[in-house]
Amino acid sequence: MAYKRNIDRLPIIPAGAKEHNVTCHYCIVGCGYKAYTWPLKTQGSTETNWIGEDLSKQQGAMTEAWYSPSMYNVVKQNGQDVHLVIKPDVNCAVNGGLGSIRGARMAENRRSDQRGTQQQRLTDPMVWRYGTWQPTSWEDALDLVARVTARVIDKDAEDDLYVSMFDHGGSAGGYENTWGTGKLYFGAMKVKHCRIHNRPAYNSEVHSSRDMGVDELQYNYADYEKTDTIVLVGTNPMECQTNLFLNHMVPGMRNGARVVIVDPRRTVTVKACEEVAGEKNVLHLQITPGSDVALFNTLFTEIAAKGWVDRDFIEKSTFRGEEPAVPAGSAQPAALGSFEAALAACQMSLADGAKATGLSEAQIVQAAEWIAAPKDGARRKCVIGYEKGLIWGNDNYRAIGSLLNIGLATGNVGREGGGCCRLGGHQEGYFRPSDAHVGRPAPYVDQLLIAGGGKVHHIWANDHFKTTLNASQFKRIYNRRSQMVKEAMDAAAGRPRAELVDAIVSAVNAGGIFSVCVDIIHSQIGQAAHVILPAVESGEMNLTSMNGERRLRLTEKYMDPPGSARPDCLIAAGLAQALERVLREEGRDAYADQFKGFEWKTEEDAFMDGYASANTDVTYERLRAMGTNGVLEPVVGFKDGKLIGTERLYADGVFTRHGREDGKALFSLGEWRGWQAPGKAQQQASHRFLINNGRANMNWQNWFLDQGNDFVMDRFPVPFIQINPEDMAELGLKPGDMVEVFNDVGATQALAYPEPTARRNETFMIFGAPNGAQGNIVNPGVNELILPNYKHTWANIRKISDATPASARVSYKSWEVAL
Repeated sequence: MAYKRNIDRLPIIPAGAKEHNVTCHYCIVGCGYKAYTWPLKTQGSTETNWIGEDLSKQQGAMTEAWYSPSMYNVVKQNGQDVHLVIKPDVNCAVNGGLGSIRGARMAENRRSDQRGTQQQRLTDPMVWRYGTWQPTSWEDALDLVARVTARVIDKDAEDDLYVSMFDHGGSAGGYENTWGTGKLYFGAMKVKHCRIHNRPAYNSEVHSSRDMGVDELQYNYADYEKTDTIVLVGTNPMECQTNLFLNHMVPGMRNGARVVIVDPRRTVTVKACEEVAGEKNVLHLQITPGSDVALFNTLFTEIAAKGWVDRDFIEKSTFRGEEPAVPAGSAQPAALGSFEAALAACQMSLADGAKATGLSEAQIVQAAEWIAAPKDGARRKCVIGYEKGLIWGNDNYRAIGSLLNIGLATGNVGREGGGCCRLGGHQEGYFRPSDAHVGRPAPYVDQLLIAGGGKVHHIWANDHFKTTLNASQFKRIYNRRSQMVKEAMDAAAGRPRAELVDAIVSAVNAGGIFSVCVDIIHSQIGQAAHVILPAVESGEMNLTSMNGERRLRLTEKYMDPPGSARPDCLIAAGLAQALERVLREEGRDAYADQFKGFEWKTEEDAFMDGYASANTDVTYERLRAMGTNGVLEPVVGFKDGKLIGTERLYADGVFTRHGREDGKALFSLGEWRGWQAPGKAQQQASHRFLINNGRANMNWQNWFLDQGNDFVMDRFPVPFIQINPEDMAELGLKPGDMVEVFNDVGATQALAYPEPTARRNETFMIFGAPNGAQGNIVNPGVNELILPNYKHTWANIRKISDATPASARVSYKSWEVAL
């Protein structure tokens, strides 16, 4: 990669270089960047350049007149080699010119034939033939997929088609691509056996928040700068939402905001907050893992007892009936109703809360004061951010509901300097037809696949092998089922297409599965696939998405995709057209008619057919004009050449996410009930170590592009597991030793990484790694609505080997390095 080439100079961006709006496609923060492209063998000079500065003179410390080797590459544009620079936009309100360790490497992570980067990208469709994957044309590949799929589905009978698909924006999603896949599977068809890229069912991660009437993304990032208290729950923003932390939370702390952090693990966020705000203004509630509901219910009880609630807000904007507005049932794991009903149901004393959480009563009281006690005679402003540590933790529905109870009770939803929002992983870009036919609870797709369900499986930007529960068993069975079809295809080699399809259908009827994988690289689950379709990502197509404060932007296409790769929306359109043709050949015209309306030529056609049909003020042209600052959704108009957005939701005190006509927010009546997901208590009792998991700053999601980046792989050739040094000594481990992590579900491997801040018997392992899937040891237990508890698993650890040459080179300094 570029950083290893000892580059001492880079080409100067010339005046007149093409400038493109770019939103970083990694995390939900959505930092604004500018991409510059210009012809090869040309560049600017110290006198004449893109920024109009005299570059022969020393630039100031905060100058934007520079870029690093990681921000540079040579790519194809309209078939020609061009220079590419992607650098942070200093005028973007999100990041103010800051670049994260991920976003600032966007350019070097583009595919380049000139510089040899990202050569693992898929370039052409492939079909399993003659014992391997053979390149082929789109027409051939889509025809095979359509013919096999058509044989196992019929009008109103599509249960044998299983679909795994993204629901996000950023790199693989966006409004264009979620609409394309959604129109195909929820519009033309009514597929109910669906799952989302990071969980084994088609469901929301925040059911309770939405059922209470509150969208999970309702504030403005600027609210962190205007608040009195920042509460962070199950999230590590310094690591995972870096520029949200640096550009918004840090200014808030410098303006006097205190910080409450709820996390069993001491993270770099805790240390950074102490450095900025001072230790006396940071309260780290290092709770017993899984006890979030107990903590929030105790805080709710204490805040109400002290009278620190917003009575006016409660009277005007929340449900006031005596009976529950929504009783508990299969679709709602806790009843929903009034403030008084919630207080009675959730009542928890300081003593009981302290016992359940492992905190002192004084810590809980202090947290309640910092969250809700009046400041200078006025109501305290408090903004709450939560993420995967809560969402993918214990008792999802009640955990999120109990936290939102605090935000509602204190009147901090819809208020400047307030909010109760998830911080997010990836960006959003969801626009699809109704998924009501899927049902609630949604089918647990991965367990159904293990049990032999499904005959055809369409996979869009998913890799269940790395990111599912019970992954060891899933991989074994999925490989066996897909191998049955591979053997049938091998036996039918050289026969006409109709006979090949017959052979495949016979194999799936006997228990096999026909697997179709749409992705940008050859993923691990793709190794089991029979047809592989190459997709494009951000920058290789025009793509719209919104960030964690609902900021909608257009990332403009600045380079060609590799080979014949296509946007997901156009792949979906091509598959719909192929299905229509095959169904008509078979005389099923009524069913074929459902696949009309996919005559898109570009991604903009898909955008106009979907998102723009419901948001008529929004067009590509208008989004381009809004630049990297975009517009905060929902868009409410267009005036004076600008789209008009919404600074924050619910400023009028009317709550609508639940769809109730009264517009009143509901409180959660969910009491603390200990471990909820089946198998957690037994696993905890049978194994020594908690195996917590999450992300590291330089990696993202499932390492999909990191695998081709030496900068990342040299740092972590194998996923690490942070272990307390005393535990390591008892296990006979040295830094970098390879360990096996094993339990009653499966096993995986990792590098032993000593971390003095880790508590005894509590470890932390990086999630989604290609050569050490933490999901191998996560049991299949989920909540009632099939939300996974990835965060709580227990296992034992043993040494496999001494440090390998690759791991011996790794630095094992503490994350909390002394400065």
